[in-house]
Order: sequence, then C-alpha cells, then structure tokens
Amino acid sequence: MDLEASMRKSVEATQRTFNTIRTGRANPSLLDKLTVEYYGSETPLKSLATISTPDAQTIQIQPFDKGSMALIEKAIAMSDLGLTPNNDGRVIRINIPPLTEDRRKELCKLAAKYAEEGKVGLRNLRREGIERIKKQEKDGEFSEDQSHDEQEKVQKLTDRYIAELEKHLAEKEADILKV
Repeated sequence: MDLEASMRKSVEATQRTFNTIRTGRANPSLLDKLTVEYYGSETPLKSLATISTPDAQTIQIQPFDKGSMALIEKAIAMSDLGLTPNNDGRVIRINIPPLTEDRRKELCKLAAKYAEEGKVGLRNLRREGIERIKKQEKDGEFSEDQSHDEQEKVQKLTDRYIAELEKHLAEKEADILKV
C-alpha cells in the first residue's frame, strides 16, 4: 500500500466534504451529497439533472426526466441544507440567501470539524505505516537505523499532508467569512 497516495486521497476526500459547506455564493457542489429516491433506489442528483449557477445567488436544476421534478424538489426540501426549491414546471431554482454572521461562524466550526476528521484519518494512516515498519524491523527486513529513518519519513509525510489540510481549511474559512 502506498502511504503517500492514501494520504493524498484522504486530503482530497476532506476537500470534497468542504465543498458541500455553503459559502455566500451559489455553488453546484452544495448538492453533491444529495440523493433522490428515484424508481425505488437512492440516486445521486447529478445523475438525474443538469445543475448550474446562472448567477451568484441561484442554483438551477434541470431534470432530464420531467417526472422526477417533484422527487428532486422533495429531496432538496427534506435535506439538511436548509434550502427551499422553487419549481416553475421546467426547472427548479434554489435561491441562496446571504449568510448571517452567526451562520458563517457555525459553518466555520463545521469546516473545522471536517478538517479534524481528515487529520484523524491521516494520523491513522501514519500509525499503520509505522506499525508496518516496526513489523518489518522485527522480521529482520530493516535494521534499527533503517526503521528509524523510515518512521521519520512517515512522520514528515504526515506533517506535510496535515499542513496541506490546514491550508485548505484556512481557504474555506476565508471563503465562508467573505461577505
């Protein structure tokens, strides 16, 4: 298993989670995690409609199948996004109201929570990597010095990806707080 690739994937997953947090502008990625019950199975909204942002305050959803319009509308209304869909018979529009200062602070806390979850994932990968190195040392594949060097490399890699995650968090918080 390539430790660096796993850590990169962990950071990318956290970034995708950040994208689901609302900022002051309309962004189609807000709806990335939304699924719609369509013909008895949970289907990602992206598979059922074209999602666009005609302006900074509106998300527009154009279903491929007009019959799914009510289902999509219901899924948005029932989601924890706190958004109200408006249906004009052809497209669904979601107006993104400006965020209050309190809501911005809440969203920053949520972003920090997601970042912490990402860091925990990175630390778990570090622990697994170090355990693997110690096992190799015990099995005689590494000398004590080699083992120590490899463990240092794993720690440096972990530090680098945690710093990258911190950078993404700072960018997201700046995005949320920007009025």
